[in-house]
Amino acid sequence: MSTNITTTCRDLDQLLPVAQIACRLLFQECYKKGIRNIFITETYRSQERQNYLYAQGRTRPGKIVTWTLSSNHTSRLAWDIAIGPPQSLYDEVILNRIGAIARKLGIIWGGDWIGSIDRPHFEVKKFWEMPINYKLEGQVIVPSNSNKKVQMIVAEKEGTNVTKVWNPASIAIQTATESYIAQAIKEGVIQESHLKDLKNGTMTTDRLLGLYITIQQRRAN
Repeated sequence: MSTNITTTCRDLDQLLPVAQIACRLLFQECYKKGIRNIFITETYRSQERQNYLYAQGRTRPGKIVTWTLSSNHTSRLAWDIAIGPPQSLYDEVILNRIGAIARKLGIIWGGDWIGSIDRPHFEVKKFWEMPINYKLEGQVIVPSNSNKKVQMIVAEKEGTNVTKVWNPASIAIQTATESYIAQAIKEGVIQESHLKDLKNGTMTTDRLLGLYITIQQRRAN
């Protein structure tokens, strides 16, 4: 993890376990409500970075971005989010919907603060517990950039036929796969729609495997 005070940390793993669970639960419940174009913009923040941000608009040029020198970002209990396209980055309507979901989960929302309203900000207390009747229903993929959407991977139940969406946790694997398919499209081996489906999260593992076999066969001919 970078310690540069000018660099934003978006790594969910840098939060305390209780905050990681709370964040994943929030993203899961947003996913279930159809809010999927949201992503993390900051998680852990060192005190040095907090001091640096506080100076902005005060002793350093720029617009004021924080109202305090004491933030739960430094305690690894807070995270900020934003909205991906086509909405604006901090769309109030969507943030208000997310804030309402957060309240039900016992998650503190900056939009409820009096005076210094901070709608993109969410945090929990160290002893936060998941509310009754809620649980993590699968692996929740929390994006850290606007190019990805929130996704859930639900374990396949024995005796059922569930189509799984291909969703690697590794950005490197995703990037390599996109490059592989893009090259095949350039060669005229497959259609461009396959790359679009991969990027928007509708590509299944079976279909991806089938594409790989098809590309290999056509290149061999």
